[in-house]
Amino acid sequence: MIGGSEVGAVSMRAGLAQRLPDRLTRTPGPGALRAVAVASLLANVGIVLTGGAVRLTGSGLGCPSWPRCTADSYVVHGELGLHGVIEFGNRMLTFAVAAVALVTLLVVWRARPGDRVALRLAVVLAVGVPAQAVLGGLTVLTDLNPWLVAFHLLLSLAMIAVSVGLVRQVGWGGSAGAWSPPSAVRWLVLATYGATWVVLYLGTVVTGSGPHAGDVDSPRNGLDPALVSQLHADAVLMLVGLTVGVLVAVHTAGAPTGALRAAWWLLGVELAQGVVGFVQYFTGLPVALVELHLLGACATIVAATALVLSVPRR
Repeated sequence: MIGGSEVGAVSMRAGLAQRLPDRLTRTPGPGALRAVAVASLLANVGIVLTGGAVRLTGSGLGCPSWPRCTADSYVVHGELGLHGVIEFGNRMLTFAVAAVALVTLLVVWRARPGDRVALRLAVVLAVGVPAQAVLGGLTVLTDLNPWLVAFHLLLSLAMIAVSVGLVRQVGWGGSAGAWSPPSAVRWLVLATYGATWVVLYLGTVVTGSGPHAGDVDSPRNGLDPALVSQLHADAVLMLVGLTVGVLVAVHTAGAPTGALRAAWWLLGVELAQGVVGFVQYFTGLPVALVELHLLGACATIVAATALVLSVPRR
């Protein structure tokens, strides 16, 4: 038997629901779902670019402690100067990315409660934000150890890849339809995707050997910049060759337009990224070109992930 207090509580909740605007109680539509998925992608790309700006301005230790900015303060103060403002600002942007991830998870949960793939991707994005924050804190506490900084970037790129998966899952990016590619084509695409990650990792190694450490006193990885740059360039050439092979393979296999477009986009991004990489190397690594190259790394993983998702398993 329900008591009077319980009946009153139920009535109160019902009355509150009636007074709430309709847009807050109805199930989000496909447009809202796609919007939050794209917002997650843009937020994760944005935090990579702002993190790069922190490093390129030498502000990596602008807040020399973590989770506090200094040993006795959670917020930046005047003595830390512009570097402190830049680093603290990037930390605050993490909360914006977290908010986007949380909203994305809630919208996916309400709009597609039965879509386990979309829910899992949204959960990964939500959990990834605090994981990234902790890893970023460790880089500060180790005075920007170049290997940890590299892992920090790779995890961000993985978050971007997950965001691409969510964007495609909720209906943007096309569908592979009933196309069943030959196993050889699928394996070639997977090999290309693996090579993409090798190229990106070697790019972080090159960065760890170069001059943009994030702070004048931060350590470098001790490797020869010229040697690792050559290794990185060789891997890029391998990746371009594999991508050309994918383009020929998917065309020969009668792939749908989405797969062909994804392969062309990946090849275009690789060529543009290669041009930027060579120019920045031979011009002494100017900050603007390094930041542009970082944006190219984000575009590369977006295009490569889109290609993998456009070539389904049999």
